[in-house]
Amino acid sequence: MAGFRSLARQVRDPGCDLALRRYSLRKCLEKFAPYGHRATWDHLCSRAGFGPEDRSPDPARLVAALEELEEARDVWLAYETDFTERRRKEKHDGLRRPGSVDDWHRLTWGGFGVAWCDDPRVHPGEPLAVVLRRLIAALEREPGSSCPVCGGERLVWKYGLDHEPSSGPVCADCGILVPRPVLSPRALEYARRGRLLVSA
Repeated sequence: MAGFRSLARQVRDPGCDLALRRYSLRKCLEKFAPYGHRATWDHLCSRAGFGPEDRSPDPARLVAALEELEEARDVWLAYETDFTERRRKEKHDGLRRPGSVDDWHRLTWGGFGVAWCDDPRVHPGEPLAVVLRRLIAALEREPGSSCPVCGGERLVWKYGLDHEPSSGPVCADCGILVPRPVLSPRALEYARRGRLLVSA
């Protein structure tokens, strides 16, 4: 099975058939898809300016979509490297029990669904790398009361998500499943009750 880099080379290769180049970009999402496969594909298509069902997109637009995906992947891989180093140091220092961020991180290793969007048509509009940097910054600070990606405060608890965990706080503004570790216990409780948390 081809890895992300070899698939990316096929997307860029002008000697490859256009259908193969498009297919290779779709296959890249099996390796790295921050919003999930379908929502990440919809995001890349809309930002690069071709339709999700377009079988003959402009090759330059395919490459633009790939470049956005690669930049985001670099951001995430750097975070995972830092995360691994931190856990190694914590274990060396005797801290064996992982925290809530670690539990969440274990479910998203490799970058699949780190900012899960259950509705593939509802996702943040900013570049993927910007979204991931905001999410990472939120994971590294004290829990808050709003979406770490868009700052929205309309968090709704949804069940039956096509993801693990299958329920959780979803931002009604940008559509991501907000990682529980970035939200305070009060914000989580308000989302469960379907109430808006009003900042004091």
